[in-house]
Amino acid sequence: MMNYLDCKHSRKIFKTGIVFLPILIFCFSCGEKSDTGAIVKGKLIYENKFDSRESVQDWVMEGPGELKFESGWMDMWSPNEEGHHVFWCPENFPDRFVAEWEARNIKIDAGLCIIFFAAKGENGEDIFDPTLPPRDGTFKQYTQGKIVSYHISYYANAAHRPDRGDSHIRKNNTFSLVQTGEEGIPTKSKEVHKLKLIKGGSHIIMFVDDRKILDWIDNGTDYGSVHTDGKIGFRQMSWTHFRYRNFKVWELK
Repeated sequence: MMNYLDCKHSRKIFKTGIVFLPILIFCFSCGEKSDTGAIVKGKLIYENKFDSRESVQDWVMEGPGELKFESGWMDMWSPNEEGHHVFWCPENFPDRFVAEWEARNIKIDAGLCIIFFAAKGENGEDIFDPTLPPRDGTFKQYTQGKIVSYHISYYANAAHRPDRGDSHIRKNNTFSLVQTGEEGIPTKSKEVHKLKLIKGGSHIIMFVDDRKILDWIDNGTDYGSVHTDGKIGFRQMSWTHFRYRNFKVWELK
């Protein structure tokens, strides 16, 4: 990629009247590193405050997850820590989007939170297609089963691996760990945290409170073709009790 000195030299040529158009076009693109470009929100395509049971009446819970709504929040947990669970938004989201939501941990002794996105059947089916095998929150059904997706673990304090200290991006259905990043939500924090997920085609970025924790580009060869559009789902392991609010998704310009 052309550096600053190359750009400076191109401007000097332009001022002398020698116009070499290909060099100038390349100069103007200096600094571009991926297909996300600048993070600019486009049209708001989905919004859910998570403030009432009616607000999620068309969402789909897989596994023994329970919900409670109070003070503008949606609490999610598994009674008696019965099992892991995934809560799916019914919308299909495009290949390029910006998603934001707020989250707060209620039970800091153990838990793990994941966001699934670009989820669809491995042959392009909707994840709720009745021809696909049923799912009940068991992890392998999502990571090595008949649906494909990306997922990010942005809170990691599992009972079998406490205070993991980092975040992960995995590509499914090969369950490939493609990047390890900084810790997401701190293990012992009970504060409100703002999450931002950006998918710009092959480029995936995750922020916690404006702190970038992951930044990865899928080259479409090392782990199979790039996953494009699909559904978003919130997953919790059985020990987890988190609350959520203000989920919004925009097109990415």
